[in-house]
Amino acid sequence: MTTYATKPMSIAELLTIPATEHDLKWIKDSLQSAIALELSTLPPYLCGMWSIRSAGTDAEAVIKSVVHDEMFHMGMVCNMLSAIGGTPHVLAAAPTYPGKLPGNVRPTVDVYLQGLTQAYVREVFMEIEMPENPLAPLHEEWVTIGKFYDALRDAFDNVRPPVGEGHQMEAQIGRNRLEKFDSVDGITQAIEVIKEQGEGTSHLPDDPTAGGRLAHYYAFGEIWKGHRLVPTPGGPTPYDWVGDPVPFPETFPMGRLTAERWPDPTEQVRTLLTAFNDQYTEMLDHLETAWRDGDKSALNQSIGAMFGLGPAAQDLMAVPLPDDPAHVYGPEFLLRPDHLKHG
Repeated sequence: MTTYATKPMSIAELLTIPATEHDLKWIKDSLQSAIALELSTLPPYLCGMWSIRSAGTDAEAVIKSVVHDEMFHMGMVCNMLSAIGGTPHVLAAAPTYPGKLPGNVRPTVDVYLQGLTQAYVREVFMEIEMPENPLAPLHEEWVTIGKFYDALRDAFDNVRPPVGEGHQMEAQIGRNRLEKFDSVDGITQAIEVIKEQGEGTSHLPDDPTAGGRLAHYYAFGEIWKGHRLVPTPGGPTPYDWVGDPVPFPETFPMGRLTAERWPDPTEQVRTLLTAFNDQYTEMLDHLETAWRDGDKSALNQSIGAMFGLGPAAQDLMAVPLPDDPAHVYGPEFLLRPDHLKHG
């Protein structure tokens, strides 16, 4: 049985510390919290993607690209922490659902697991990726992920910690190339990439790293609204989802998981749930090993394991819920009992 670090500090707590006290320890604590934050986005997005029945839909392409981006973001944050002498603790960062975003970011947002619906896209996907100043309707006053990354970038600029080799990883993750950091400037530029891939620039809904492709928030909005995002000169906002139709895909109707575990599963379902959770634990264990030991093969195994989870999830989605046969089971994303976190 492996012993893990305590859970990451609350991001809300980290942001109450005056900027003048954002020292090297604060940066390391914040990066560990950022690992938890990036990891927490993957299960809801994956449940939505796996619930799509047919490959090749617009919605599947959007969600898959975002999943790749979030894996890339998590990898960059792990490299940042390794580069300044820290050790990423991935298993300690594993979230449970339903719940809040790690670190009490956006505390009114409830993150749960369910199959893809327009309401799920709006209530979970878009709330996670919400910019500080949306360029399309739905502006609300929130403390966003972007604000947290701004504080982290500023701390790197002010502290200028030594950047070493550490146990950094390199890999191709979708369209993104994970590379090692050798300077503070490289790290602060990467933090801007994380922000802009999720929420766009301050004046465009585009992800500037992708040749005009929409940032996550606006791309998810096309699935929610069922229309392309287009400029609206003279309108109340610069952009709106009123362009060409975006068909909503046919899905497996995974029900909403309202507790950490599905209640009273049959032996068949329990076996499927255990198989999924074991593979999920193995994936995170490989990630932990990769950055702890500098093991590139473990990183490759973790990436392969994540995409191997899809068939295990869809096996669950073939089984109707006993008290709601219009909906089906889905993954729980729970760690295997012998890998539970300590502290």
